Amino acid sequence: MWSSVQRWRGVALIGAIAAVAIWLAVTGQLVLYIHPRYIVFTVVMAAIALVLVVAAVASAASRRARDPEAPASRRERVIGLLAAATAGVFVIGMLVLPPATLSQATAQQRQINATAADLDALDEAASADDAAVARFTVREWSGILRQTSDLSFFADKPVTDLVGFVAPDPDAPEDVFYVSRFVITCCAVDAQPLGVPVHLPGWQERFAVDSWVSVSGSFVANPSEASQQPLVVEPDAVEAVEQPSEPYLF
Repeated sequence: MWSSVQRWRGVALIGAIAAVAIWLAVTGQLVLYIHPRYIVFTVVMAAIALVLVVAAVASAASRRARDPEAPASRRERVIGLLAAATAGVFVIGMLVLPPATLSQATAQQRQINATAADLDALDEAASADDAAVARFTVREWSGILRQTSDLSFFADKPVTDLVGFVAPDPDAPEDVFYVSRFVITCCAVDAQPLGVPVHLPGWQERFAVDSWVSVSGSFVANPSEASQQPLVVEPDAVEAVEQPSEPYLF
């Protein structure tokens, strides 16, 4: 028995990971881990892996009678048991603990707006009509803010229904929070946090950190002396919303 466990530890791990990947895809949660463009590829490869696992098990079963197993050493038994336990814990953990989006804790660790945002956003905004501006997401607005703090540029460009999760401004957490989203290029490992600062003193009394909100308003010079952000959104409306089905921006 222990010899079989040791021999099949790799197959068990591959099968467990492949099965969980397919389960996440079927339940629509794989997008929390990888870019949508890779979902089909991941599912196909996971399905191939499961087919090969089944084929390997079937082939081994047919040879079992002709190929007696040698007794396994104590070391092999321990390694096999650990591998099997790892596969079991992985599967159970993924089923019991629901997948979750990256949070403001990760955003603070990776520093909001620390990486290059959409550097084409400024040119696009300069020529955008009202309807196009109304569709701007955190990605576009954060890119614009990184390139200009000229208030006249924002005079006819209000923020409309900007959706993101709440992350406090580290310099002025009592007065300013970021409407934040993660931008993913490949998977959650490379996710980069972007955010648009919102001036709303006492916001903690209405919204919890990591909760999702929709913000509408206009850009103004930042009234907060502690914040390092030159411009902020002065909100006309801030409403709690549900987390989007695709919480990341791609």
